[in-house]
Amino acid sequence: MEAPHHQAPAATLQATLGITVNSPEQMGELGRRLAKLLRPGDLVMLTGELGAGKTTLTRGLGEGLGVRGAVTSPTFVIARVHPPLGEGPALVHVDAYRLGGGLDEMEDLDLDVSLPESVIVVEWGDGKVEELSEDRLHVVIDRATGDTADEVREVTVTGLGERWADADLASLAA
Repeated sequence: MEAPHHQAPAATLQATLGITVNSPEQMGELGRRLAKLLRPGDLVMLTGELGAGKTTLTRGLGEGLGVRGAVTSPTFVIARVHPPLGEGPALVHVDAYRLGGGLDEMEDLDLDVSLPESVIVVEWGDGKVEELSEDRLHVVIDRATGDTADEVREVTVTGLGERWADADLASLAA
């Protein structure tokens, strides 16, 4: 069953790019390319079913940002902070799957305190973290439908808010 596509109101929609990813290696590479566009204060929301590639994308993103520690799914710890190895921002990787209460529970994680100096990536954040920032990148990962190999994913990247109005999302498709 395909997950529904969630979109913000049209007034805030700035840029959208669709990318076909054919392997976990390509998903990691997409994460590394995405890291080049990110800066401290950015919020990235990842949406996709279990096994879609959210953590693989985040692992590549962590490599691209040059952060310490293996990026693994934070399902059981809810949030994991990866400090920068150099001058770049920290990566805060959140799995909101088990958080049901929306922003109240998210506020307990103090993400708004981390946001200005970190890149925050939230898996399963739909309906839970939008209020953290009007400017955010929403990445939806869907398994390709039809007669395709199991590894193929359709990735839709949508930049919302002023921050993403002039961003070069097309560089992600390289």
